Amino acid sequence: MSLLEIPGVPESLLASDVVLPESSAPAPWTTRIDAAFWWHRATPSAASVLPAELRGRVIPVTLAAFVRYRSTPVGPYSEIFASPVLLRQWPVPPLHVPFIAVDSVASVHGGRANWALPKTLASFTWGASSIAVRGDGWDVAASARASTPRIPIAGGLRVVQPFDGVPRSAWIGLYGRARLGRVTVAARGPSLSGWLSPGTHPALLISDSTMKVGAPGGGAGARPHPR
Repeated sequence: MSLLEIPGVPESLLASDVVLPESSAPAPWTTRIDAAFWWHRATPSAASVLPAELRGRVIPVTLAAFVRYRSTPVGPYSEIFASPVLLRQWPVPPLHVPFIAVDSVASVHGGRANWALPKTLASFTWGASSIAVRGDGWDVAASARASTPRIPIAGGLRVVQPFDGVPRSAWIGLYGRARLGRVTVAARGPSLSGWLSPGTHPALLISDSTMKVGAPGGGAGARPHPR
């Protein structure tokens, strides 16, 4: 499977005229981020977004985030991603990411080559407490409000993506500082309108923190998708 054929929702389709670099930094990536993570109860149709390899028992929670990368192995960039449901696996229920967009061609290549993430390109507009992103036929906007002082945080999550039909997982570790708060979201798109719920949701507002995205298990950073 080529980098252009990694499956995702329609909003993650990468235009055929996008020219990707020949290579990018291999996993793992250590980054510095600001981010707004929010979550809500999954809609009845959310699980249908999962690829066939991952369908089964799920936890009906949708997780999404706007992320501003201050530094990465491919330079700074902005990102939005969303996971329709959590997978019912223990001890850490993983998420699957069928929708992810960035404003960096190098990040598109790195995400697709290292983690089988269906990254596409979009434009981002950041405000003091708001963010908007627009892609081809879709858009998402959010505003954030903190409700607590900054507190230390440390933890992580797993992401699972099919590599040529074989699920592989990567650990994402995070430590730094964050506030609890609320995010008010509006989303429009061919699939997003059905599973990324509008409204005000609980959120974790992260500031100037370190995130490390590990290599996917079973391949130790191998690049399974030659372009």
